[in-house]
Amino acid sequence: MASSSRAFFKVFNPAPKSIPRIGQSNLMQLTHKKQLPTFQRRGIAEDSLLPSSTTPIKPMNVETKHTRTMGDIFVQHCQKLELFRNVLRNVAELDALEGLNMIDAVQRLGIDFHFQREIDEILHKQMSNVSASDDLHEVALRFRLLRQHGYFVPEDVFNNFKDSKGTFKQVLGEDIKGLMSLYEASQLGTEGEDTLVEAEKFSGHLLKTSLSHLDHHHARIVGNTLRNPHHKSLASFMARNFFVTTQATNSWLNLLKDVAKTDFNMVRSLHQNEIVQISKWWKELGLAKELKFARDQPQKWYIWSMACLTDPKLSEERVELTKPISFVYLIDDIFDVYGTLDDLILFTEAVNRWEITAIDHLPDYMKICFKALYDMTNEISCKVYQKHGWNPLQSLKISWASLCNAFLVEAKWFASGQLPKSKEYLKNGIVSSGVNVVLVHMFFILGQNITTKSVELLNETPAMISSSAAILRLWDDLGSAKDENQDGNDGSYVRCYLEEHEGCSIEEAREKTINMISDEWKKLNRELLSPNPFPATITLASLNLARMIPLMYSYDGNQCLPSLKEYMKLMLYETVSM
Repeated sequence: MASSSRAFFKVFNPAPKSIPRIGQSNLMQLTHKKQLPTFQRRGIAEDSLLPSSTTPIKPMNVETKHTRTMGDIFVQHCQKLELFRNVLRNVAELDALEGLNMIDAVQRLGIDFHFQREIDEILHKQMSNVSASDDLHEVALRFRLLRQHGYFVPEDVFNNFKDSKGTFKQVLGEDIKGLMSLYEASQLGTEGEDTLVEAEKFSGHLLKTSLSHLDHHHARIVGNTLRNPHHKSLASFMARNFFVTTQATNSWLNLLKDVAKTDFNMVRSLHQNEIVQISKWWKELGLAKELKFARDQPQKWYIWSMACLTDPKLSEERVELTKPISFVYLIDDIFDVYGTLDDLILFTEAVNRWEITAIDHLPDYMKICFKALYDMTNEISCKVYQKHGWNPLQSLKISWASLCNAFLVEAKWFASGQLPKSKEYLKNGIVSSGVNVVLVHMFFILGQNITTKSVELLNETPAMISSSAAILRLWDDLGSAKDENQDGNDGSYVRCYLEEHEGCSIEEAREKTINMISDEWKKLNRELLSPNPFPATITLASLNLARMIPLMYSYDGNQCLPSLKEYMKLMLYETVSM
């Protein structure tokens, strides 16, 4: 940023004041003054298969046929990246469809950040060819890739595949590859696009029907498409499945897989180092020892950052983002598990005032939490100002106050034993999800496109935040279990809806909730196609957050998270054989 711009920002956006840090010894001494309160609304479910702060991360050990230094591996990796980059350009120039297939493969392996310039150039040229084919796979693939990249392609490109009655031709049922691409494309629909709604139903039905007569290999591919469409899934989680199910039929795919294997192992080592940093920060903070009622899962909290910010270059940003995420969980436990209503009111007032003197009347455990939150937020503000020339403290304070206000609203609801209307519940639940806090912090930590306009829009909770938050809240409420044992008077959207609509069955309420999640995805898709002042990194992070939600909230009968456990295992512990 130019020095003149910095000077301008200093006038209207002053530097953070020097905030004295609260000594760690002082924080720890607070707990010895009196006993902590024993009132509790709910207990904490044990995620026994998830690592805690005491679970060690083993150092990376990449096994190859020959002993090579990491420097040699890195040099060869760069050479292969450049080779594939040239192959991508040349193939796309000669064969448009094959170029699209290559981009699709790169994205499914989650390494498209290496080839963003080439992808931009190829897709820009493809805009002139959106419907110039009678091949369903090609038209649907081009449609999906262009929309994912922010190009608006009208849904009527699929009209060529409809009959005289305006419905999709039944003969398409013989084209399994085309149907899978059509199903994938339908996930990019926005509000009011009836053709894409019809496309999803049509292709989904025929693909499900085909499962019974396909061989095991192809049935696995089709089943995975139905369960995990690419646009709504984390590429980093699905990449290993792509390795297994995709059979190399050309040299470029073999080269790409080779590149991806090395990339996975290098990024895995990077993530392990980031976890070490987070674990060290969390241990030194000392909150796990002092607030024993709260969750102690820094690795799990880091997974949100890892999933949202996938570019390896954003290592420092992932570490910083995990810090506010940890406080969302911690404060959630104070409100849901431990605090009395009177104490929660005092805590919320303190966060709204954002003054260290505001905590004088708080119980000791809340003083510890507030002072740690206060220090962390001011520290992040100082770092953002020093690095990007903007003081985000006001926006960060607003986000924390909004979160605590929403938590308090829920605490009062549940203390009264009365359920709110479903609409009111969801409106508040969007804020209490914590998504706004996370994405606001992320925006400033990334430091891209920070302007008065973008900050004002951010403070108003734009659709990319509210829709991701609604998806989280609704997904969470759909679950048969949660991260907390619900032995208190907890609520959910489904329960509020049932209370409000007499005679409605649980199945109908759940279907309503599922449809609402689909509608929120359509709003997110609209954000992909709409101009806004936010950087592409933020938009992608919002999408990745929504993609991460099923992994975080798909509990089994034992209140464990098998999908999350598998994701952490793949990303942090397993080496891909070379």
